[in-house]
Amino acid sequence: LARVQAPMRSGAIAMSSPYENELGVIQPTGFFDPLNLSSDIDEDTFAQYRTAELKHGRVAQLAVIGYVVPEFYRFPGEIAPGIKFA
Repeated sequence: LARVQAPMRSGAIAMSSPYENELGVIQPTGFFDPLNLSSDIDEDTFAQYRTAELKHGRVAQLAVIGYVVPEFYRFPGEIAPGIKFA
C-alpha cells in the first residue's frame, strides 16, 4: 500500500491585530483571539477586558483551592455542641 501524505503548509495563518505587541503575546500562537472580540475596540476597552480577565482568573483559582483543600484538611472543632465541622 502506498502512503498518501498531506501537503505541507508553508506557514501559519497570519492574523494581524493592533494588540500584537502587548504583554503576554507568545510565539507560535501570537495574539490569541479566535472569536475576534478585540477587533473593533479601543485601548481603554482592551485594558478593561484584560483587567476583567485577570480578576476572573484569580477568582477561579481561589475557587479551585476552596474545592481541593477541604479534601485534604478538615477544621477541628464543633460548630455547635455535638455537631462537628463537615
